[in-house]
Amino acid sequence: MRPVLVCAVLLSGSILFPFTSMAQSSDNSQGESAICAFEDGKQLTARYTPVATPHTDGPPVGKVLTPGGSAMTFFTETDLVLGQSTIPTGGYTMYLIPANRKEWTLIVSKNTAVGAKYDEKLDLARGQMETGQLTSPADKMSVYFGHTGPKKCEINVDFGKTRGWVTFMEK
Repeated sequence: MRPVLVCAVLLSGSILFPFTSMAQSSDNSQGESAICAFEDGKQLTARYTPVATPHTDGPPVGKVLTPGGSAMTFFTETDLVLGQSTIPTGGYTMYLIPANRKEWTLIVSKNTAVGAKYDEKLDLARGQMETGQLTSPADKMSVYFGHTGPKKCEINVDFGKTRGWVTFMEK
């Protein structure tokens, strides 16, 4: 009886193992998501690839940040305001451009092709991000939201020793 049980366990493990490893690798290729919900239940979602970051002051200056080689994606279930621009309900790509250590710009683009090269002509909205220093450096880039008030969701981006943030307002 014991040899039959051992064979059954080994056989089931060899059959199931490839499926569990495929499921894990497909989850990693999807990246991570950050979500913010307003009082009316409508949500914002940002999806990104959590790339490893050096323990430096922040992302490379003067270059469009495309973590993992592709744009971040941004979905909204409600009209928003970022900076002086309105973002209609829909799906978009999102970029970050650090001009220097203290001046970052978050860009929402009309382009929806995640692998496409950034094109400034397709910018829908730009928001100047505030920045601050983290007490300990982030090992990987992180994006998350904070619901900071009625009709306000703040997006935060941690990269290296720096955090950048800007607020989306529900229209």
